Amino acid sequence: MSASRRPMRMNVTFHGAARTVTGSMHELQVNGRRYLLDCGLYQGRRQEANERNRRFPFPPAEVDAVVLSHAHIDHSGNLPSLVKHGFAGPIRATAATADLCRAMLPDSAYLQEKDAAFVNKRRHRRRLLETGDDDGEVQPLYTVEDVERTLPLFTEAGYHQTTALDDNVSFHFHDAGHLLGSASVLLEIRQNGRKVKLAFSGDIGRPSVPILRDPEPLEEADYLILESTYGNRLHKQNEVVLGKLAGIVNRTAGRGGKIIIPAFAVGRTQQLVLMFHQLCQQSAIPAIPVFVDSPLAINATEVYRRHKDCYDEEAARFLEDGWEPFGFQRLRYTREVSESKALNDLRGPVIIISASGMCEAGRILHHLRNNIEDPRNTVLIAGFQAEHTLGRKLVDKLPEVAIFGEPVRLRAEVVTMNEMSGHADQRELLAWVKPLARSLKKIFLVHGEPSQAEGLAAALRETYRLEVAVPARGDSVEL
Repeated sequence: MSASRRPMRMNVTFHGAARTVTGSMHELQVNGRRYLLDCGLYQGRRQEANERNRRFPFPPAEVDAVVLSHAHIDHSGNLPSLVKHGFAGPIRATAATADLCRAMLPDSAYLQEKDAAFVNKRRHRRRLLETGDDDGEVQPLYTVEDVERTLPLFTEAGYHQTTALDDNVSFHFHDAGHLLGSASVLLEIRQNGRKVKLAFSGDIGRPSVPILRDPEPLEEADYLILESTYGNRLHKQNEVVLGKLAGIVNRTAGRGGKIIIPAFAVGRTQQLVLMFHQLCQQSAIPAIPVFVDSPLAINATEVYRRHKDCYDEEAARFLEDGWEPFGFQRLRYTREVSESKALNDLRGPVIIISASGMCEAGRILHHLRNNIEDPRNTVLIAGFQAEHTLGRKLVDKLPEVAIFGEPVRLRAEVVTMNEMSGHADQRELLAWVKPLARSLKKIFLVHGEPSQAEGLAAALRETYRLEVAVPARGDSVEL
C-alpha cells in the first residue's frame, strides 16, 4: 500500500494535568508528526515537580509544533524547558496569549533562578556547618536566556481563523472566556477523503466573569479533551461576589487588620482590581489603600490595557464612561523591592494583592510570613489551590505551615471565595458541551482531581449518554 493510501493513525497521550490540576500537556501524533497541546509547569511537592518538569517523556526536538490554549503558567510555563532540550518549532497562540507569555515567562525564569540561588545558599551553609564540604549545586529549571530563545517561536493565530500545522492538520481557536486571549482548540485532521475533528477545551471560563467575554461554544467534533477542575461542584451565583467581597473587607477593617490576597498575577489580579474599583465607586468599603505588589501583575495589566478587543460589555462600558478599569484613587502598584518591603511596616486596615496565586513563590510569601500570625488579619483565597501547595494548606487551615522552610502559626482568618473562580462548574461545563454532544464519540477528562473528574464523568454519562474516560498520566489512546 502506498504511503498516501495508508490508514490515518492518530494517537493522543496525556502527559500532564491527568487526574490533577496542573502541568497541562497532551501529545497528539498524526502519521509520524508530533504536536503538543500546552506545555505547562507541574506545581506541587518540590521534588516531584522538579522531576516532572525536567524530564520530558518524548524527545523535545521531535515535536513539530505547540498549540497553546492560554498563558497561565500551568499551561505555558515549561515551554522554555522544551526549547532548552531541543524544540525549535512554532508555538501557536492568540495575540493576547503571546503578549502575556512575553511578560510571564521571563518572570518565571527569574523566579527559577532566584529559587535555585536561595536553595544553594541554604545547602552551602548547612553543609559547611555539618560536614565542612559543599558539593554540587541546584540548577534552575531554565534561565532567562532559555526564555529569550523561546519567545521568537511564538506565532500568533486569530480566533476563528484556519491555521495549518501541516498539509493534513489545521485548527481554529475559539474564545474560552477563562483568561485574556484564552482559547479552546478545534483540530481537523484530513486524510484519504475523511476528516476527524478533535476538540481541546483548554480551561473553560464562566459566564459573566469581569472583563472577559463569555466562553464560546465549539462546532461539532468527534472527540473532546475536556477540563474538569470543578467538575463535581456548583459555584454560587456571580451576583453575590461583590457583596461577599465587601463583607470580608469591612469585617477585617473593623478590627484594624490587613487583607492579604494571594492572586494569580495574570487574570485574577485584574479582576480583583476592577471589583475593588466598583466597590469604591459604590462606597461599599471604607476608604483604605489597595496595593498590587507584583511586577508581573503590573506588566500583565499593561497587556490587558493593550487588548481591549477582548473585553466584555461591562469592561467596555468603563472605557466608554471615561474610567480606567485598572486604576483608581486608592490603588497603588508597587514594582520595586523596597516598596514591597515597606508594605510590611504598614498598619491596617489595608488590602495587599500579591503573587503567586498558589503561594508557592514570589512576594506573597513575605506578606504571609509577616501577617498570618496576627488574628486581626485575613487571608483571602480567590483561586484554585492545587494539592500540596502552601495555598491548599491555608485553605485546609492547618495550625502551622512552613514558609521559607520555617514554621509559622496560622492565626489569621482564612476565607475562600470559590465564586471568583475562572473555571466553569459542573452545570456550566455541561452547558458548554451540549452543542457538541450529538457528534461526540468520546470525551477524555483532564485538569481535575479524581473526585472532580469522576463527578463530571457521571454527569456527562447521565445527561448525554456519552462515553467518558478519565485518563491517567501516560495513558495513550488511538482515535
